[in-house]
Amino acid sequence: MRNPDATPARAERRARIARRLGRRYRAERRFRMLGVAAVSAALLFLAVLLVTVGLQGSTAFVQTEIRLDIVFDADTIGLGTDRGQAALGRGDYQALVKKSLRAMFPDVRSRSERRRLYGLVSSGAGLELRDLVLGDPGVIGTTRSVWLPASDDVDMVVKGRARTDLPASDRRVGDRELGWIETLRANDRLETRFNVRFFANGDSREPELAGILAALVGSLFSMLVCLALAFPIGVMAAIYLEEFAPRTRWTDLIEVNINNLAAVPSIIFGLLGLAVFLNLFGLPRSAPLVGGMVLALMTLPTIIIAARSALKAVPPSVREAALAIGASPVQTVLHHTLPLAMPGILTGAIVGMARALGDTAPLLMIGMVAFVVDIPRSIVDAASALPVQIFLWADSPERAFEERTAAAIIVLLVFLIAMNLTAVLLRRKFERRW
Repeated sequence: MRNPDATPARAERRARIARRLGRRYRAERRFRMLGVAAVSAALLFLAVLLVTVGLQGSTAFVQTEIRLDIVFDADTIGLGTDRGQAALGRGDYQALVKKSLRAMFPDVRSRSERRRLYGLVSSGAGLELRDLVLGDPGVIGTTRSVWLPASDDVDMVVKGRARTDLPASDRRVGDRELGWIETLRANDRLETRFNVRFFANGDSREPELAGILAALVGSLFSMLVCLALAFPIGVMAAIYLEEFAPRTRWTDLIEVNINNLAAVPSIIFGLLGLAVFLNLFGLPRSAPLVGGMVLALMTLPTIIIAARSALKAVPPSVREAALAIGASPVQTVLHHTLPLAMPGILTGAIVGMARALGDTAPLLMIGMVAFVVDIPRSIVDAASALPVQIFLWADSPERAFEERTAAAIIVLLVFLIAMNLTAVLLRRKFERRW
């Protein structure tokens, strides 16, 4: 006999199922929308970061320069009859700059105004004239038209980064200096040129002379030491743990500690380097050798984890086939498993190195925060690093260091993007799907 309630009950069940499906579909749409919103917000923040840093740092790649007619007079420099390299290096070349400025602006007579006039040109201009004379002593007794760096205050005014509509008491550059700047501009003696000094000089107290080369070389040496230590040790440790180590309580403990070390704050590794490498072993302070060793300690867990994952991704059939044709376990790993896992290993190593390149805290603890002007020649010379250089410039009170901080960040980001792009390309080129 047919149940009269069957059709209404079936319709009610269908309605409940339809309502549940509707809620499920709406929840799925909300989840997708939240995912799209999260990705969009991340891209927006990244774009704001890049645009902000780019706009603030792009002006540091050009530098205001002033063309002066320099009379290389031996008496003005303070040279005697001795024209050797040592005597030439001790000369007062800044006096040549002052003499040229006085000749250009003969109406400036008072001592205070002359001091302000001399402030148009960088205090390091004399060093560039000294290098010119040391490179070619024959310029003594001649007159040369030389482009010299303007002071950081003039540079900020020319680039439009310093306001000139404020009262004179609130400006670093007064009305008289602005008039001199306009005179120089009208006589084609003032230009903004590509800032070679930013890429060719070491650090300096004067923003217009400060460069990143010393820090860049220090970072390069530290990365080379880090790679030479962390990569082979990390790969060998991963091979042993994944392919040969017996599954015991001790190996489990080691694996847990490796995973924990990957999450340890980087400053802890800096303290470890300070206590062991500097205080115990007596290695040179503020040297890329110690910096690379500390960064290797920090990178090692990342390389081990990535290498183990890459080895684990190789199918067991590859090992079984190699062993079946008579290969030893070591030959199986070196000739078959390791080459197939190498793309993943390289990717993990590059990502770990990129993290080490941008880290500052461990380098601060081992003294790589020193003021270094000279370019390091080896891994034991005193050096700084690019992240540390950014930290030091960001803490400087001069306005001109703000743009140089942003410019150094741009250079660091370019290196980090290049390293991560290399990792992606290696992955795509050598990755094999099983």
